[in-house]
Amino acid sequence: MKAFIPVKLAEVIFALIIAYFGYWHFTHADSMGRAVPGYIPGPGSLWIYITGAVFVLAAIGILADIKKTLVCYLFAAMLLLFAFTVHLHNHIDALKDAAIAMCALIVGSGKK
Repeated sequence: MKAFIPVKLAEVIFALIIAYFGYWHFTHADSMGRAVPGYIPGPGSLWIYITGAVFVLAAIGILADIKKTLVCYLFAAMLLLFAFTVHLHNHIDALKDAAIAMCALIVGSGKK
């Protein structure tokens, strides 16, 4: 059975969404940085900038098809780490991270 939505289109949309999340991290780093738990060392905004850069780099890796499997698996690992540590107190954020991680695993698996 032929896929209803071409896989490449879904990958592009996914990459654009995570790129936007990265952009959002850069433009709202100060306010988001206040939500970083105190047990994480350093200023919260620094971690928000790093996370934003990872989102943007993952999007570029997917769009340019550069080490896409590795990029997606590492991106998913980061999101699951966040879901089970940083966002554990907020169930909605933890579920969001887990859902995005599962999408990244699907994109990274290369299943057509």
